[in-house]
Amino acid sequence: MTDQQQTQVTTVAAQSDREIVTERVFDAPREKVFQAFVDPELIPHWWGPRGITTTVDKMDVREGGDWRFTCDGPDGATAFRGTYREISPPERLEQTFEWEGMPGHVLVESATFEDLGGRTKVTTRSLFHTTEERDGMLASGMEGGLSESYERLDELLAAGGTED
Repeated sequence: MTDQQQTQVTTVAAQSDREIVTERVFDAPREKVFQAFVDPELIPHWWGPRGITTTVDKMDVREGGDWRFTCDGPDGATAFRGTYREISPPERLEQTFEWEGMPGHVLVESATFEDLGGRTKVTTRSLFHTTEERDGMLASGMEGGLSESYERLDELLAAGGTED
């Protein structure tokens, strides 16, 4: 597999009985990739699959700060929310994550941003309360939605959309 092909692949794997680990390499410096995850102006440009309009309702990027995104698409509207638990630019971001369609099912998501010399490997670990919740997330189409979101992030980064 060439480096370019590796960049385009998002891997999603169940780890342990309550965890999902995802990885993707982006052709952009770590600071730019991290910025795309914490800048409310950039989130609507890549968060969610194509055909979905994401709106940032709240994004208080600080430890203890809350976030909430709404997504409108052909099947209606839905929302996601959480609280930032750790922000260590540009290396690590940890937050809770809850789909409002299933209130009370809150997972902890930690993302690390590894500097690969002008490229960045993002590894996300999602920890669920139960195996059933983890399996439900996998069955929900999460892998396809995440892959499409990351494709959109690739496009944003390539177009220089994270420039200051």
